Amino acid sequence: FLETTAYFCMKPKMGEKEVSPHSFFSIWHEFSSDFKDFWKKENKLILQERVKEAEEVCRQKKGKSLYNIRPKHDSGIVSKNCSN
Repeated sequence: FLETTAYFCMKPKMGEKEVSPHSFFSIWHEFSSDFKDFWKKENKLILQERVKEAEEVCRQKKGKSLYNIRPKHDSGIVSKNCSN
């Protein structure tokens, strides 16, 4: 515990000789809950962006036809007989 508090540069509150677990973990709890809330919001935004991108890709694919329609050429037997 003492190594951890030294790593995070925690200093004892005024009137205390060393950092108490209560003071360390109260700060750590605030940090972790804020981080968790931020993480959830960020993940939600990323998910919304990905959904928008996927919807855009679907719209683009729907806009393009899956096959091409070519005009019919008059080169068959019927067209040769009709033109005479």
